[in-house]
Amino acid sequence: MNLVKRNPEWYGPASVDAFFDRFFNDSLQKNHNGFSPKVDIAETAKAFEIQVAVPGFNKSDFSIDLKEGKLSITGERKLEKENKEKNFISIQTEYGKFYKSFQLPDNIDEKGIEAVYENGILELRIPKDETKKVESKIAVK
Repeated sequence: MNLVKRNPEWYGPASVDAFFDRFFNDSLQKNHNGFSPKVDIAETAKAFEIQVAVPGFNKSDFSIDLKEGKLSITGERKLEKENKEKNFISIQTEYGKFYKSFQLPDNIDEKGIEAVYENGILELRIPKDETKKVESKIAVK
């Protein structure tokens, strides 16, 4: 009797949407040598916080730009292919280039934006500018 490791994905995705998401995302990642890291976005009373999960990067691997209210984050992690001492059996971590962009609201302090990379998480803190209120009253007709 042979033991075969069971892979739950062989028996079908949890939903049709998950199947198509996985199919198209995996196809795009492999064809374009890139990936899309997971992102968490939170809002506090004083700032917006963006956390990007990108383990294995160096601080110098990132480029962060702000232009016309659009925050863009790019990065690249290269696969170590030319190592004769290693024979990779499986590679499940993500390599290649990524690009994420966010349209920021008008009430931010552009000069106060900070970025910190620690423990595989790139965290951006985007402070709010209290003098720029983004409020409007809309009348119902």
